[in-house]
Amino acid sequence: MNLGLNGRVALVTGASGDIGGAIATALAQEGALVAAAWHGSEERVHGLVDSISGTGGAAIAVRIDQRDQESIQTAVRQVERELGDIAVLIANAVSWPIRTPETWETLTDSLTTNVTGTLSVIDAALPGMRAAGWGRVVVISSDVVSQPMPAAAAYPAAKGALETAARVLASREAQYGILTNVVRPGFTLTERALTYPGFGQEVIDAEAAKTPTRRICTPQDVASTVAYLGSAANGHVNGEVLSVAGGRHLTR
Repeated sequence: MNLGLNGRVALVTGASGDIGGAIATALAQEGALVAAAWHGSEERVHGLVDSISGTGGAAIAVRIDQRDQESIQTAVRQVERELGDIAVLIANAVSWPIRTPETWETLTDSLTTNVTGTLSVIDAALPGMRAAGWGRVVVISSDVVSQPMPAAAAYPAAKGALETAARVLASREAQYGILTNVVRPGFTLTERALTYPGFGQEVIDAEAAKTPTRRICTPQDVASTVAYLGSAANGHVNGEVLSVAGGRHLTR
């Protein structure tokens, strides 16, 4: 299937992570001009850009600090200057201090980065989409919205807020040809997941056993879904929350 992404500019936030990297790669394979945004690991995102370029794709690295409005505006201007107006925005960046006990400061930082920062990036990209009469926004949420973790309140709260905001955007922006959707991954096998306290093969096997597909989610599972929703092949899916968890909710 031709997704109709050839030559379209796609900004992927949080591209230095496993899921963001997989999404950026999938979009580049479809011919998109990818702006891979990073904040945590410059080395990893430049490795991603080199990998995409080495297989014939087009990508640049841009730095975005979602706690800083000027950083967001500077990054969007860089993308517009080097690649063109943003047509596809994948809001994937996230801050989750999982090992830090939640305090007022960590709660505030998480909500500012994950909610205010994400919405600010989307808002910065919308004018170009409106002017073009076409755009796709995909917000990456998490299964913890429906199954929150007892030790973490800010992260599921932030993702829930983004899902609500995405529905508002879907209703408001569709008149300009901009479709907005949410992808909600289940527990995904990433390098970060492997660093969680108590996580190991036993946990992977247990989660897989409770999932109808008998495996847990991979970054590539998420990426292929995002690539479709963020493409021209998606002509009428708007305001939806799509779970990528192998039907895990069916067994709860």
